[in-house]
Amino acid sequence: MTQTHLQERTGIATLGGNPITLLGPEIKVGDQAPDFKVNKDLMTEVRLADYAGKVKLISVVPSVDTGTCDAQTRRFNVEADKLGDDVVILTISVDLPFAQSRFCGAAGIDKVVTLSDYKNRSFGQAYGVLIKEIQLDQRAIFIVDANDTVRYVEYLTEMSHHPDYEAALEALRALV
Repeated sequence: MTQTHLQERTGIATLGGNPITLLGPEIKVGDQAPDFKVNKDLMTEVRLADYAGKVKLISVVPSVDTGTCDAQTRRFNVEADKLGDDVVILTISVDLPFAQSRFCGAAGIDKVVTLSDYKNRSFGQAYGVLIKEIQLDQRAIFIVDANDTVRYVEYLTEMSHHPDYEAALEALRALV
């Protein structure tokens, strides 16, 4: 899939107040979760099917090296401890796996699975969060049930804002 053929969505999100273009479809509650291919490390690719049978909270961040992304990842890491084995929290960014690993080590992130969309932006394109202008993924939250149906979606309208943690966690708890 090439970016020139992707749906472009404008007028819905900003970066520092400046308009950005999101590439890919808008995912809605009730949709079948699109497949994607991301990297767990430089050589290991994973797909949605690798988390089959689990409820998935997908926390999308532009870069783990920013304050809001750091806080978002730490918050979900704390919550992951309370959710049980039927739930996986995936944090997806375009950061290289090296940077994600360094961040997790320094921040004590050990419950959230960090995945990198750096290689082909498969996740960003499939979930409509790839920012055309800077090739990072826009902040968003997706909750996908054990049957891969999308049950919760939050696209942030301003990249620097925090997601609604409580609403996402409430939707997640309703599935487990």
